[in-house]
This record gives sequence, structure tokens and C-alpha cells, in this order.
Amino acid sequence: MPESNASPLHWKPVPALAPVTLSGRTVTLEPLSAERHAEALWQAVQRHDELWDWLFDGPFATEAALRQSIEQKQAGTAAVFFAIIPAESGQAAGYASFMRMEPAHGVVEVGNILLSPVLQRTTAATEAMYLMVRHVFDDLGYRRYEWKCNAENQPSRRAAQRLGFTYEGIFRQHMVIKDRNRDTAWFSMLNTEWPARKRAFESWLDPANFDGAGRQRQPMLQPPGSSS
Repeated sequence: MPESNASPLHWKPVPALAPVTLSGRTVTLEPLSAERHAEALWQAVQRHDELWDWLFDGPFATEAALRQSIEQKQAGTAAVFFAIIPAESGQAAGYASFMRMEPAHGVVEVGNILLSPVLQRTTAATEAMYLMVRHVFDDLGYRRYEWKCNAENQPSRRAAQRLGFTYEGIFRQHMVIKDRNRDTAWFSMLNTEWPARKRAFESWLDPANFDGAGRQRQPMLQPPGSSS
């Protein structure tokens, strides 16, 4: 249950998000670097301009343009970006970030998620999201983890539901992105919900949940309250 509005929290601000390496069984997340990751990311995303349809930037016509964008992300302070590196290839195949960070209130959003075709619908992609949320709640003690997307982006909304976020509603005419209106769908996960969500993640990620061909035996079964 969410915390009571009437009860004192004795709350203390949590640490700010900072670059860190997060390692799992099928994937590693490390601070995004143009020098280390631009070439592999370009190989993963070129000729797939559709990957940028819902993102704030892109698509990029050249590797140099993508590299420049990554350099800007490295230098920026509004978000902390991670390269997503599947263990199978050892090469960056996407990225994601912590953004809209408010350590005074214990709130942070996961966003700017770019998954190349080699990452989509993989165990590594799910584990990457698990490693990020676990870091936020277990390592740093945040209270609220947010997921926001264009309200028309149905794959992102389904992903939020599958990963255990709770749908909170639509912010109408919230942004103008690439000269188009964006109504934004809001989702959240609370620290009080995390233990049950964590069990769902870890049950699904257990190697025993996959057959010899790597196919899941059981889908991720999130507890009630995480639907839209």
C-alpha cells in the first residue's frame, strides 16, 4: 500500500543517481560512452529508423551524427545513460537512462530506452530493466520509479504493464516532440510494491524458466495492481 498522507515519514533524501556498472546473468549495463559504444550501436541500429519514432532524437544518417548525440548524452547532467550490452555478443545493442531525477523526494524515471532489433523481446532486455529498478530501490532507497511514454505508443505501454508498473493516467498535450503533439501516459512503481515485483522478475529470469532453446516456460506474472 502507498504511504499514508497523514503519517510522518521521517524521510531523508537519497543519493543522486550516478554512473555505475550493473551486471546480470545475460546483460551488463555500463555508463554510455561514445568512444566505447558508438560504433557497435551504429551497427545495431542503422537501417532501422523506426526505432527512433517515439524517442526525443534520431534517426541519424551517419555514425558520426550518432556519436555526437552520445557525446552530448555523456556530457549532460539531466540524465544518466547506460549502454545495454548482452552477454551473448559483448557489444552495445541499446541504451537506457535514469532521468527526471529528484533525490530529495526519492523519485526517478526510467526513459530514453533504445532497444535495437537484437535486443527486442530478449531475456537481456528484461534483465536490463530489472537491474535498473533493483539499483533504484535496493541500492539507493528511492520511493517511486516512473515510466512515461507517448500515449499512442502501445508497445511501451504493454512493456510497462508487463514489468509491473501501475498505470496512472494521461497528461493531455503534455509535450511537442518532433513537431507533433504528445499526450503522455504515466506509470509508476512504489518501493512498497517492489518486493512483490522483484519476486516476479526473479522468478521469470531464473534459468529454470527457459528451455534448451531459450524459450520461456512461463510468462512474467506480476501481482495485481500493475495493469493499465
